Amino acid sequence: MKWLIWILGVIAALLAIVYAIGAALPERHSVARVARYRQSQDAIWEAITDYGKFPSWRSNVKSVSPLTSQNSFAAWQEIDAHGNTLPFQVIESQPPGHLVTEIADPQLPFGGKWTTDLLPIPPNGCIVQIREDGEIHNRFFRFMSRFVFGYTATIDTYLRDLGKKFGETTVIER
Repeated sequence: MKWLIWILGVIAALLAIVYAIGAALPERHSVARVARYRQSQDAIWEAITDYGKFPSWRSNVKSVSPLTSQNSFAAWQEIDAHGNTLPFQVIESQPPGHLVTEIADPQLPFGGKWTTDLLPIPPNGCIVQIREDGEIHNRFFRFMSRFVFGYTATIDTYLRDLGKKFGETTVIER
């Protein structure tokens, strides 16, 4: 019985430490990643703005359904393999080179936006740069994002999946 109390005490202490570190971390973060593709700017633009086709190439998206837009741009909801839903909306679109999307639910424990810029590389390539300006309200998730998953994990997966869509191996430059 003493071992059980000791183990529960250690678990409680670890959780308190994680919570305290999470509370000390900044709620907001900004990170950027860059990758090059052997595809045209137009081909990349079409892929990243055809939201209904995301499940065909994004490994963490199982289905997409349209949402009513709060502006003149697109809005949709992504559903992952675990059934979790995440609503998005476009807040800026300047085809074929600049796209800003944001998580469209301010009540979630996290949020933010992605600014995606596509820069053509002659004769027929493209640089994709994604900057995430995020916020993590939940202190435990803030700890996990910083020390376990990494702030760039979602962007990295997205860029690698984009390369796979075109049969390329993606090298993330920064």
